[in-house]
Amino acid sequence: MVEQEISLLKTGKGEVLAQPNFAPLPCSCSGTTKDPNHDVSVTLVRVEFNGAILGESSKTDVLPNGTANYNFMTSFECSPDGPNSLADIAQKPVLLTVIEVLQRERRQKEKTMPLGQSVVDLLPLLQGQCSFKISTPLYAVLTSPLESLHPEAKGDLEVTVCTKEPLLSAVELANGNLLSVTLEAACSVPEALAATGPLQNYMACLQVPAAGEKEFPLLFKNGILKLTGEKEPLPRPKKWPLDNIMAPGALSIPNSFITGGPYEDEDGELNKREDREFRVRAESMKRIIWDMERRCYLDPFAVWPLLNGIGDLVSLKRVTVRSVSQSLALCFQGDEDKQIFFHGVAYVNMVPLLCPGVKQIRGAFRVFTYQDSEVFEKQPGNDSPSPSQCLSSQQYTEAGTFLVMEIKLDKALVPKRLREELTRRVKQMIPPRPPLPPWTAGAKKAVEDYHSRVMNIAVAILSEYHELFGKQLPDQGATDHQTLEEQKRQLNFALNSSGKYFAFKEQLKYAVVKIVREKYLKTTAFETQEQFQAFLSELYVYLVDQMHIALNQEAAPPAPPSCTTEEQLWLFAREAEVNKDYKLASLYYQQVKEPLFFPYWLDYGAFCLLVEEKTKAQECFQQALSLNPHHIQSLLLCGIVAVVLQHYEEAEIFFEDACCLEPSSIVAWTLSGLFYELQNSNIQAEMAFREAKKLLQAQLAKERSITEAAEGKGEKKHISAGCVRSPSPGPEECLPGNTGQNQEVFFCTSKVGAHCSPPLPPPGFYIVLLGFLCPWQGLSPDPCFRNKKPILGLMEISFLAAPSPGSGLSQPPCTIFMKAVEFLIKVNAIQFVHRALAHELLSLQGGPSCAYYLALAQTYMLKEELSKCEECLCEAVRIDCMNPNVWAQKGHLCYLKRDFGEAKECYERTISFVEDAADMHFVYLRLGSIYLEGKEYGQAKQTYLLACKNSASCLTWLGVGIACYRLEEMAEAEDALSEANALNNTNAEVWGYLSLICLQGGRQLEAEQCYKYTVKVCPPALLRGRQGSV
Repeated sequence: MVEQEISLLKTGKGEVLAQPNFAPLPCSCSGTTKDPNHDVSVTLVRVEFNGAILGESSKTDVLPNGTANYNFMTSFECSPDGPNSLADIAQKPVLLTVIEVLQRERRQKEKTMPLGQSVVDLLPLLQGQCSFKISTPLYAVLTSPLESLHPEAKGDLEVTVCTKEPLLSAVELANGNLLSVTLEAACSVPEALAATGPLQNYMACLQVPAAGEKEFPLLFKNGILKLTGEKEPLPRPKKWPLDNIMAPGALSIPNSFITGGPYEDEDGELNKREDREFRVRAESMKRIIWDMERRCYLDPFAVWPLLNGIGDLVSLKRVTVRSVSQSLALCFQGDEDKQIFFHGVAYVNMVPLLCPGVKQIRGAFRVFTYQDSEVFEKQPGNDSPSPSQCLSSQQYTEAGTFLVMEIKLDKALVPKRLREELTRRVKQMIPPRPPLPPWTAGAKKAVEDYHSRVMNIAVAILSEYHELFGKQLPDQGATDHQTLEEQKRQLNFALNSSGKYFAFKEQLKYAVVKIVREKYLKTTAFETQEQFQAFLSELYVYLVDQMHIALNQEAAPPAPPSCTTEEQLWLFAREAEVNKDYKLASLYYQQVKEPLFFPYWLDYGAFCLLVEEKTKAQECFQQALSLNPHHIQSLLLCGIVAVVLQHYEEAEIFFEDACCLEPSSIVAWTLSGLFYELQNSNIQAEMAFREAKKLLQAQLAKERSITEAAEGKGEKKHISAGCVRSPSPGPEECLPGNTGQNQEVFFCTSKVGAHCSPPLPPPGFYIVLLGFLCPWQGLSPDPCFRNKKPILGLMEISFLAAPSPGSGLSQPPCTIFMKAVEFLIKVNAIQFVHRALAHELLSLQGGPSCAYYLALAQTYMLKEELSKCEECLCEAVRIDCMNPNVWAQKGHLCYLKRDFGEAKECYERTISFVEDAADMHFVYLRLGSIYLEGKEYGQAKQTYLLACKNSASCLTWLGVGIACYRLEEMAEAEDALSEANALNNTNAEVWGYLSLICLQGGRQLEAEQCYKYTVKVCPPALLRGRQGSV
């Protein structure tokens, strides 16, 4: 950088000053408001910078309106080696002092008195500007007449600052940086720091890397000791590091404030929940206040040492705190005669500045005993600290002293990727989807509608013919041509005279218009009459041909619509997944996923993660993301499967894009933190966790406010804890489900005589049935349904262990890690679940919660580690014995261990609660199978009916059919089995029981057909087991 001359220009209002070398902008200076009791007539302006007086304006009379036009210009040189460097430009303002020239008496020397001061921040010159104009407030000097006036009436100065060329080149502006350090206070200082004895000057110094191996010191001095008092208000202005300011208001840096914030959002130490009480108490007791900001320009050669120094983990910048004697100059120069007392050191971790996009760190940092001999050797004349000094500095640790400071950069050391770049990277990682085939259904449907219209009109015309001529044909069955022509003429006359011909034509018009639009794709006007006639001829031929096709085709009944919906197919897939029939589950998932509906792709991908088909899971998640690039769950799942496949660079892109796309997503920030922790990027992980906690606190605060408002209006409803139903319902009563299930489901009952007792199945048949319904091992405990209508697994997240209304226990505090666990368990991301649960265990204050043990038990159940699962469930029951989810999971565990008696008790206890468990569908299924095995057919029937009412499937209706069959209710059994067969016609058990019912009713042919289907769809292993049992 070459030497530059900086000009400061003050001109009269509305005047223009021409300067040969600088071409400054016009500006004006308004004078101060006059004091009614003190007439200010003549003033001048003194300009100072960096401790040197740059000049004074000429004496100027104050106009009647209270303004003064000074028309004054001054300048100073700025060079790297000169007295005024870029560091001075960054942290020192131009000081303007308005001085009143008093009228002198004869033979007396002229007297002056300062009235007010203004400061001009030169920072815009380091931000690429060559000139700027500013109106800076004029603050009153304590001894001036302006002190008694209202602050808004003290006037201002209009100043223009300009340079001939930019201070920084384009390269320096792009690669350089500006470092700002604000030291707010030192809190909880030792008792020995009392305002007794010699006056002390409290100082702190921070070493900042500069070009080469140099270090630039940032010195904070003139700290003010406050013994007691209230905490400083927020926001409050930051102060200039100046000594020669006579107006206290001029010490405040314009547009720069200390805003504070929650302790949990800080980057330093003492930001935990348990530190809050100490921080609040310390910040209102004995403390040293600076509120001072120091700036430092970092050229490109100084940015790299800072960046590399942090990266090498030699990043604990030393901040020394000391109390010295009154003489600041001697202290700053390191005079050997001045002893240093209470010498301490604080270490500021600057590693967070290496995180992408981070430009600021702020927090509290503990002060420790000063023992760094290398730092102390930099003080001339002191080779090592004396024992008395070390002993005194121990008091910092005993008192718990800490510094509150902020380090801020103008530009992040590591730039954050832009949203556009992340989107582009994601698109590059997602393979392009093939183009959709051309839409042909519209034309086909238009032709089908035309056929339908023609048939309807033909039937109507035939009805008119029958009314005119009757339905009986001649004896020979033929009519001569003349008679037919006469009948045609009469029919045409009847249709035209009655208006029916016009009505038929109107009915056909809409179908013809659809054919023109959909089949011929003609929607615009014709250019010539010839084109129009040619098109009409072609259309007429086509319509006549289609009319003959419609009249000559045989009337065939349309195919019955499918009885299964997407939700039912998803339920069937979940049942097969629970039963470890992964082949059938995969078949259902492939049927349920629509090409243009991404939630089903997510469910299928989660299933592929369960069966460890990682590549197929990646394809499913990427397919979902290609359908909706802005879907947060798709991005997160792509990131999770990328981590499983060890594609860490891709995973980082997905997680970062999710957080950028939805900054308010707690789960996205939490999963990003878990990923960064996996990569040993602890600082980025901590920042992601902190952001997630901040969002969770805001969400909980909003929910609390809504709840309090509802309580204030008396709208909150309290649910009694004593609403517990009987655990053993009778054959004629329904078991209680959720609160919305109050209507019972019945079939028409028909009495069957004793002589019609159905044949009993062979021994061991129920074991085969139980094995077919639910195999002994591998129950997936993921929550499934809580409502009547099935919901998609990844579209809604519910709490794992919400306490029941009658538990008598307060709800455990919701954490970001449990919110992530709820999402991760649904997608079978066990690796991330364990990491989140580990954090949950460390973050809890009163020990693990019921939700923690329940989630851990589910992971063990997925891995078939039943003994560990049992230990976790015992702890969960101990914490909250009124939680239906806990008893449901315990019932599943006992069922897998074939302890049917204990499983039955757990399931009955689960359905007795007012609030349903998360997976009531499988609770009903398994409890019903236990009732069947125990020959409690009435209770089995009612339990399966509740399952049908909650979420019907082939297995639920099969259970109802078996129970009715054993109760000799053949009509109801056949109806239930027919429902099951309509939902799934490949279930061998359904066909087998239908065969038995047909045999019982004497329908041999139907029984034989059902038996053939049973053999056809029955798995070979099950068929061999049946033959062996017979």
